[in-house]
Amino acid sequence: MAPEVAPESAWFKSSYSAENGTNCVEVADLSRAGRVGIRDSKHPEGPALLVSANAFAAFVGMAR
Repeated sequence: MAPEVAPESAWFKSSYSAENGTNCVEVADLSRAGRVGIRDSKHPEGPALLVSANAFAAFVGMAR
């Protein structure tokens, strides 16, 4: 569950999320653990994906 991944205050919505709220992604900077959490903002209590900070940086770099 996402709350187990990071405290609620650690999550923030991606600047690329749709403003109408239908395609929202939130991320949590877990750099102390070398990870990034990713979750669906419409279902914050649902599962979260944990990836390494390096993998997330590579993904964002490729998406740009």
